[in-house]
Amino acid sequence: MTYLTGLTFGKKDWTPQFLQDINRDTCIGCGRCFKACGRAVMSLIGLNEDGEVVDDDDDDDIERKVMTIVDPDNCIGCQACMRVCPKACHTYAPIALT
Repeated sequence: MTYLTGLTFGKKDWTPQFLQDINRDTCIGCGRCFKACGRAVMSLIGLNEDGEVVDDDDDDDIERKVMTIVDPDNCIGCQACMRVCPKACHTYAPIALT
């Protein structure tokens, strides 16, 4: 299978790994990945005690906050979010060319 590749500044082949998923069970909602990403790919969401998504208007129902992917099309595959995550809760994959 062939994947989308690019070149580094030194003209070496590089295969970007794009954000596919964030594990809500391990995410602590610290926001480090959000700060590292300049592409607005992720955002914090609130979860209730049953793990269901809660509107920000219902602050009383929010048990904890976790990161979620809101715009995967903006991801450039740099994996900066992975390098700052203390819980390694991100999953990545290259894009296959058809």
